[in-house]
Amino acid sequence: MALLNNPYLQIIFSTVAVYWFIVIAFRIMGKKEVSQLSVVDLVFILLISNAVQNAMVGADTSLAGGLVAAGTLFLMNFLFKEGLYRFPKFNRIMQGTVLILIYEGKMDTQNMARAKISVDEIMETLREHGVERIEEVHLAVLEVDGNISVISNENK
Repeated sequence: MALLNNPYLQIIFSTVAVYWFIVIAFRIMGKKEVSQLSVVDLVFILLISNAVQNAMVGADTSLAGGLVAAGTLFLMNFLFKEGLYRFPKFNRIMQGTVLILIYEGKMDTQNMARAKISVDEIMETLREHGVERIEEVHLAVLEVDGNISVISNENK
């Protein structure tokens, strides 16, 4: 392909490929993985970014090469978010849907297993929301961004 002989087009193509790979990999890992970053998650993301840098820019360590890669990432991110906004089905595929974890004081163990959320994690989240017992919860939902929203019986 003659077009890929242009080093900047190669950077653009590689950056787009890496962007999609990372987005799909995080989607497959599950939405809980990107909600609240732990130290391990932060280290993982930093190492991933370092690992894919050469795949995007190759041997081109010039300012122009870096700016082309960064510009491509900004453009891809804009287009991706625009696609999420304009196409609800694409949004559901890429971000998933909310999962009810607790309803009327009863845990939905199937949804908890699907989201790989333990009872200990649920209890930690409830305490963060000022709730002591599961029976006090009207609704607890795993949002598409990985956060857990809690509505207690006294706040419904």
